[in-house]
Amino acid sequence: MEEILVVDDEKEIADLVEVYLQNEGYRVHKFCNAGDALACLSQNKVSLALLDVMLPDMDGLTLLQEIRKTYLFPIIMLTAKVEDMDKIKGLTLGADDYITKPFNPLEVMARVKTQLRRYKRYNVSKSAALEAEQETREAAEYDIRNLHISRDNHKVTLNGKHVQLTPIEFDILWYLCEHQGKVVSSEELFEAVWKEKFLDNNNTVMAHIARLREKLSEPARKPRFVKTVWGVGYTIE
Repeated sequence: MEEILVVDDEKEIADLVEVYLQNEGYRVHKFCNAGDALACLSQNKVSLALLDVMLPDMDGLTLLQEIRKTYLFPIIMLTAKVEDMDKIKGLTLGADDYITKPFNPLEVMARVKTQLRRYKRYNVSKSAALEAEQETREAAEYDIRNLHISRDNHKVTLNGKHVQLTPIEFDILWYLCEHQGKVVSSEELFEAVWKEKFLDNNNTVMAHIARLREKLSEPARKPRFVKTVWGVGYTIE
């Protein structure tokens, strides 16, 4: 359930807005002063705030500034003032919308829904972008038990010492790292690295795996990195 903060010292207006919000399924935190509102924010996950400009302990624009120091959720200002400069000041300080009194409660509900939709879309896009950036950053290199593989410069080091790999050997190692924990068949590995159709009795992958293990100083019977799952394929755990 989304939570809405309502701060207005006019009880009749605050009660009316609360009823309409609750009828739309929102949880409402209602206060008549800025101090209690700020205390509420530290204890609840608020999705949007409706702030009156005229409050007894702190004007709404100052409260707006205090909230914006920490929170990015939408803020709609409620005021009896109609001067354009007041609206501009509020928007400049971080308000997302402005509604003048007297207002139609249905208009307030429409504005609330609009701001929440916009905020959700922004957060989804931002989250996706951050995730994509994180995935890209993580996929740029791997570090497995002191075996470090960097895609940016095609450099491989083992215990701090450089390992000279051919492009094919590097691509095999990289593909296995990308699928770490999964068993990759010779067919899949060949088609992913060589970009050609795999043919039966093709020992190309086996030969390159052997060479790769040699360069990684892998014990023949108990390799640390590239392991064989007999009858299935290869894996890096």
